[in-house]
Order: sequence, then structure tokens, then C-alpha cells
Amino acid sequence: MKADHDQVTRLLKTARGQIDGILKMVEEDRYCLDVSNQLMATQSILKKANRMVLKAHMNSCVRQAVASGDPEEKLNELAVLLDKLAD
Repeated sequence: MKADHDQVTRLLKTARGQIDGILKMVEEDRYCLDVSNQLMATQSILKKANRMVLKAHMNSCVRQAVASGDPEEKLNELAVLLDKLAD
């Protein structure tokens, strides 16, 4: 992985901590909208981590494939990923 390991790790650990907190909120039968707000905050962090990984992938792996004259495999991988993101 070419993304900044420290930043991605920090984001994922933050998301994990938030999920632990959300589980506790559910166990404590906390107000639904409070739980939902925490879920959305966690999703936001995960999306940010994913963007960082994907940008690094495009700036390294995809760029290398284009430079080598054989970008088809990497472009197909990105197309599959975009379909997954749309679901």
C-alpha cells in the first residue's frame, strides 16, 4: 500500500474506537438519533481513509501502469471499484 500508513492507521483506529462507543450506546439503549450521528461520523472517517488509499493507488500503481503502456488491468480494477461504490 502506497498511502501514508500513519495517517490511514490513525483514521482506522479512530473509527474502531467510535464503533466501540456506538456498540456501548446501543447496549445502553441510547437515543436513536445520537447513535445515527455517531454512525455517520464513523462512516465519514472510513470514507476519508478509503479516499487516501485510492488516491495513493492512482498516483502510484495506476500511474506506473499508464507509463508502462499497459493500463487496462488497472483501469478495469478501478471500474469494478466504482461499481461497488455506487451500490
